[in-house]
Amino acid sequence: MTTMHRLTLDSLLTLERAGWDSLCDQTGGSFYGGLMIDDALTVLVNGMTVNRDTVVASLGESPAWDAYEIREPRIVTMGPEVAALVYRATAQRAGEPLFEALMSSTYVLVDGQPRLALYQQTTVTH
Repeated sequence: MTTMHRLTLDSLLTLERAGWDSLCDQTGGSFYGGLMIDDALTVLVNGMTVNRDTVVASLGESPAWDAYEIREPRIVTMGPEVAALVYRATAQRAGEPLFEALMSSTYVLVDGQPRLALYQQTTVTH
């Protein structure tokens, strides 16, 4: 029996933090491979749009983030089974400039569990 998950601000923040934690400990490929729906897309800050398989492969070779912060989180509910988490994030890797962007992660319930359908980064211009 599948338990229906609720897409709330707290539940989506928990998922988003787990994702960032996986990027810090270099398990992001595995984490997002299980979280993303098969036809999920990621829109990166550089304008590239990549599919799930490309995301999973690239995260296996990406350097770890040392730290991150999620600020100003908000939820946009689009129905009982779809919601987006929108927030401002900063992240740091050793020897690199601070990364800062606005993020949105759109989740959909699949078999009662939240799965990532669309993720977008928008750079914060200064």
